[in-house]
Parts: sequence; structure tokens; C-alpha cells
Amino acid sequence: MERIICFCKGVSESEIESAVSQGAKNLKDIQLATSAFTGNTCAELNPKGVCCSEDIIELLKLNNKLERNCCCGK
Repeated sequence: MERIICFCKGVSESEIESAVSQGAKNLKDIQLATSAFTGNTCAELNPKGVCCSEDIIELLKLNNKLERNCCCGK
């Protein structure tokens, strides 16, 4: 079964990894490519009880693609 990362939007780990392989380097890029991290109920829907951003950041780190800028453009 596919691992869901963003429970608000139903975005899977493989969808995020695909976005990373196509050049996504930060949370903003992931948002634009997948719609992950754009909802407001992840903390309620996620079994961990937290937002998906930390899981996305971990995937970016694992793929050595993390760009150190804020998702809000700062």
C-alpha cells in the first residue's frame, strides 16, 4: 500500500519523490507540483497528529534536494 504523506490532499510518498526527481527543492516547489501542504486539516487527518511538512522535508533531505528557504518565499 502506498504511504500517504499529505492526508489533506491524499498525496503519496511516490508523488513527492517524483516531484523531487523533476526538480522540486523546497516546500513551495512540492506545493506547486503536488498540492501537498496546501490543506488545513493534516494535523487532524494524519495519524501522527501533525502537519505533513516535516515528512516532506525529510524526503527532500533523503534525496539531497533540500533548499534552505521558507515555503512562504522568505
